[in-house]
Amino acid sequence: MDKNKLKELLELFQESDIAELEYRRTFWGGVSVRLRRYAETVVASAPVAPAAPAAPAAPAPAPETASVSAPEAAPEAESGHLVRSPMVGTMYHASSPESDAFIKIGDTVAKGQTLCIIEAMKIMNEIESDAAGKVVRILVGNGEPVEYNQPLVELE
Repeated sequence: MDKNKLKELLELFQESDIAELEYRRTFWGGVSVRLRRYAETVVASAPVAPAAPAAPAAPAPAPETASVSAPEAAPEAESGHLVRSPMVGTMYHASSPESDAFIKIGDTVAKGQTLCIIEAMKIMNEIESDAAGKVVRILVGNGEPVEYNQPLVELE
């Protein structure tokens, strides 16, 4: 998506009363846009190189960034075992949209059992459990982006 299209989309979003908009192309499209309105601030993210003078705008979004980052810190304090992402990519709960999810909350998993798939660079990588246990929480939604070492699943 070029900068002009992104700017046009941002202007349309600001003029409307839509609270959140997400646009993705799967696999070969390579486009991902998410616009979310917090109070009266608009946050936009897309795979576009950031502009250099971003520092002056930092004071306004800083509270929003802190509130968004806070839930990610919460899983760290849990007492269960966290299975973490070994890579950056997109997490999928099943091998295809028609298939059942690999795991559900309450399932008992064995060490080495497939928990999910992470798509990275158009390659589907099966993520296996590094421990046996009961699935307490699935921390990332289907189709959501994940970062390296981000907690994916909590086991008891």
